[in-house]
Amino acid sequence: MATEAHGEGTGLVFHPLDQFKVTPLFGDGPVHWYTITNATLWMAFAVLAIVAMFVIGSRGRAIVPSRGQSIAELFYGFVYKMVEDITGHDGVKYFPYIFSLFCFIFFANFLGLLPLSFSPTSHIAVTAVLGFGVFIIVTLIGFVKNGIGFLGMFWLKDAPLALRPIIAIIEVISYFVRPVSHSIRLAGNITAGHAMIKVFAGFAAIAAVAPVSVVAIAAVYGLEVLVAGIQAYVFTILTCIYLKDALHPAH
Repeated sequence: MATEAHGEGTGLVFHPLDQFKVTPLFGDGPVHWYTITNATLWMAFAVLAIVAMFVIGSRGRAIVPSRGQSIAELFYGFVYKMVEDITGHDGVKYFPYIFSLFCFIFFANFLGLLPLSFSPTSHIAVTAVLGFGVFIIVTLIGFVKNGIGFLGMFWLKDAPLALRPIIAIIEVISYFVRPVSHSIRLAGNITAGHAMIKVFAGFAAIAAVAPVSVVAIAAVYGLEVLVAGIQAYVFTILTCIYLKDALHPAH
């Protein structure tokens, strides 16, 4: 929001990052790992929305699907095809985990666009858990499935022999950067969009630029609707790519 600044000059002071503060739901004390916060609440809302959608969608199981069943089947079929196309038949057994990731990020992103809501995926603490979780699980799958042969993905046999050690070092660094980029990409995009909306909302307090500000808010909000879906898709498809590398390191 915009407030009048006092001191040497008068102007507008914006606090676009205040919307990302994690605060306790009960009391004003410090936030601990067990404290129920606004982030906890909206993550719970995301989980409840997912459960509600699939409970309602699978309730009838009609040959001619209802609207709720069509939406649930669309989600299921979209992610299932993505997993199967990228990872192959071997990766289908990991579909429940990947599908859970997609649904959670999708609903958390979209619920964060509601007025007076909170977007948990704007926090690196949340996205890092998701990103590093994928990294650890995929790495374990790679070693369980391929043993020491999993390290072959870092040694490119098609490259000239003299360049292979250098390429191997680059590949190892790139591999360990994956969870960082995986988590920062999601949090950064969500944070940037929400902050822009807040800044333009602050300018709406100025009568001269209010119409332009309203148009800008509508445009950025429309973009954020796309970003909310795209970022869930990007996170999921990268997870599938990483899983494919773990299952087939020689490819």
